[in-house]
Amino acid sequence: MKDGQPSAIYLKDYQVPAFLIDKTELTFDLDESVTIVTSRLHMRRNPKSKFRTAPLVLDGGEDVKLIALAMDDYQLPPEEYRLRNHQIIITATADEFVLTCETLIEPQNNTRLEGLYRSSSMFCTQCEAEGFRHITYYLDRPDVMSVFTTTIIADGDKYPVLLSNGNEVSRSLNEEGKTVAVWHDPFPKPAYLFALVAGNLEVIEDQFTTLSNRAVTLKIFTESHNIDKVDYSMDALKRSMKWDEEKYGREYDLDIFMIVAVDDFNMGAMENKGLNVFNSSCLLASPKTTTDDGYQRVEAVVAHEYFHNWSGNRVTCRDWFQLSLKEGFTVFRDQQFSADMNSPVVKRVEDVSFLKTAQFAEDAGPMSHPVRPSSFIEISNFYTLTIYEKGSEIVRMIHTLLGEDSFRKGSDLYFERHDGQAVTCDDFVQAMQDASGIDLSQFKRWYSQAGTPRVEAVGSYDEVTKTYQLTLTQATPPTANQPTKLPLLMPIRVGLLDENGKALTSELNGKNDTSHVLTLNLSEQVFEFKQVDTAPIPSLLRGFSAPVKLSYDYTVEQLSILMSSDEDGFNRWNAAQELAVRELNTLISQARRGEVLSIESQLLLGFKALLDDQSLDKSMVSLILSLPSQAYLSEISEEVDPQAIKQARTYLKQLIARALEQEFANCYEANNVDVDYSPDAQQISQRQLKNAALSYWSETNSVAAERAVLSQFQSADNMTDQFSALSIAVNTTHPEFQSMLDSFYSQWSHEALVVNKWLMLIAAQEADNGLEQVKQLMQHDAFDLKNPNKVRAVLGGLGSSVSTFHNETGAGYAFLADQIIVLNKRNPQLASRLCTPLTRWRKMKPNLSVLMQKQLERILSEELSKDVFEVVSKSLA
Repeated sequence: MKDGQPSAIYLKDYQVPAFLIDKTELTFDLDESVTIVTSRLHMRRNPKSKFRTAPLVLDGGEDVKLIALAMDDYQLPPEEYRLRNHQIIITATADEFVLTCETLIEPQNNTRLEGLYRSSSMFCTQCEAEGFRHITYYLDRPDVMSVFTTTIIADGDKYPVLLSNGNEVSRSLNEEGKTVAVWHDPFPKPAYLFALVAGNLEVIEDQFTTLSNRAVTLKIFTESHNIDKVDYSMDALKRSMKWDEEKYGREYDLDIFMIVAVDDFNMGAMENKGLNVFNSSCLLASPKTTTDDGYQRVEAVVAHEYFHNWSGNRVTCRDWFQLSLKEGFTVFRDQQFSADMNSPVVKRVEDVSFLKTAQFAEDAGPMSHPVRPSSFIEISNFYTLTIYEKGSEIVRMIHTLLGEDSFRKGSDLYFERHDGQAVTCDDFVQAMQDASGIDLSQFKRWYSQAGTPRVEAVGSYDEVTKTYQLTLTQATPPTANQPTKLPLLMPIRVGLLDENGKALTSELNGKNDTSHVLTLNLSEQVFEFKQVDTAPIPSLLRGFSAPVKLSYDYTVEQLSILMSSDEDGFNRWNAAQELAVRELNTLISQARRGEVLSIESQLLLGFKALLDDQSLDKSMVSLILSLPSQAYLSEISEEVDPQAIKQARTYLKQLIARALEQEFANCYEANNVDVDYSPDAQQISQRQLKNAALSYWSETNSVAAERAVLSQFQSADNMTDQFSALSIAVNTTHPEFQSMLDSFYSQWSHEALVVNKWLMLIAAQEADNGLEQVKQLMQHDAFDLKNPNKVRAVLGGLGSSVSTFHNETGAGYAFLADQIIVLNKRNPQLASRLCTPLTRWRKMKPNLSVLMQKQLERILSEELSKDVFEVVSKSLA
């Protein structure tokens, strides 16, 4: 960082805004060269502020040019205000006034993709977290809520679709023949929820009737070539609206709800009031171009952004430190929805697998922070897995502690008490406490303590008294700026099994059941189960009832029983993962010592039983068959040796594949049925198991398996099967692989989202010339450095290729650093997120660690944005 270090913002310094904006009137005169923005802000001093003579300070951006400034129609001369650090400062103001500001911006040159910018042929906005200041000067903070009226002026031939928040109240032509559209949103909102879209777009329209019998018009807009890919999104939207009414009693409040698909977008989607703007990858879906995972992602993201209408819009966050107030709660809500729409157990396994791989790594890394951070330099860096995924787990724990009925009462009270307000995480917890009568004061430590707690369990059985004692201890490792941690309150769901895997009934605190929820709130606690007929095998942390690292000294036999018999589906999967981790750790150690890999796998009998049992949920079988990922094994390693991990995973998968070759072949054939594609849970589970079996079968290099891969690729009528076959072939010796790869691109070169999958697949390939392939991809006609999806595809693929990214020369690290330096000037948000693989440098084996550190130091020597500086400087601290 060549200039001075950016300053941090601290939660402890929060003050209410000195001014409020009751009404915001915006006028946009859109043009390809420049856009003129005029704002009329109806302002007054905040009676709750103790600074009664504070100057008015409005936030702006380096790309905003001030043309004129007036107060109550009096044009302010330059000597009556100051421009400093992209802010306007006005010392003398009345208690109430109207401030008129005229600014000039150039959306076509906005590569940050914040504020107003152009994507393809359309204008669109992204204002969360602090993008509105790149449009005009404003009190750009979430606790300043205003009623917005937006006027859009544009060439109606080029931009027939003109959209903003709320309801359209008028449309006319001005004297120049331009279209003038006026939108009004009656609900007060902060500037981060503002949205504007202008373009030549197609639309599909539907209607939803609310519980109170109000008709809501639903519209989804895309560019013309994508309009055939939004029917599923519309269906997902209607299901989300119905579910939110039934599950949470939340009814939609405007006459219209709109979604727009945008190709160039830094995030997944944005919940702007009444006008959601989506990354195309999270909205478009069709059987030929979208995988099952893609369909489920579309369903989840559509639901997430719709659910924000209440948990984020009607009730928003007071400041950005409270970001998880809306995001953690809404992620929990969308996870509930997806579980209800599909398989609850499978959904839980998928969510926890992601949490344990990625969020736990974040907790242990240099960017570790509490769910409610105490400080930040750039808020965009705190749209993290900790805020979203761990924040969701915190809400889930409240749900577990309170139970379904009391949790619903708490959410009802929260929405009723704080409707139209900007509030805090404490306000949310308080509503839950008041509705249930359960003391959650200690529980709030989850919001303020960083790191992943570790829970150790030890059990002892007394055959004479028929009692089983379970001792639980908890401790959270020190993290940056938090050397000492206090005990947390957490629910630990537990069941007991006998040696045959049968559930045991036991008594705990006067309750007889096969499953209990223990409330752990001390550093060490002993729980005594009575009337236990035999020495039990404990099934601990069922459903992953708390986001902790649990350790218990299971034998291999006990894990095998849990894997095959536990009534808790999540723990069946977890037992299989633990067995696999033990075997992989043995193999990793052998690889690091340079030994020939050898092991007698205990997984074989369990996997054979799974493949032979036709009664089991096919999705669960495929999940249990999946070996722990390279990323997860890296996360749990004290010192990461990527090549050794890769070698161990390859060996174990091939060993299992050869031992169960016929079983995998039979499983594939049994599930390779010819039916019309549907993204329903039953078909998805069948395809998951079929492709898992094919992945193992192909490891045998048998001619029959190679023919099956090629046949599936050529005959598939859906993207799930076609891309699965291609992905299986990519890192094998399949003789047709290169022609498959070329054929795939030729077939789908006109579909941007499919091409992105092709880009990532090539970049992730384990090849000796991998880096050269990546460099060629970045020169390919299909690549565009301005498009975040394409950048993430290529550089994300690079990061997952062991042989390319973790090359012993450090060339992969250097190449990623080169791209970060380039993108730092173009799109700081994207650049900062690309730093993540390098931030893990302290965990790498010594020679790789030094190479990674060197690249971070090289990045830090550049002129950096706040986004990149914060991540890199904390990584090196």
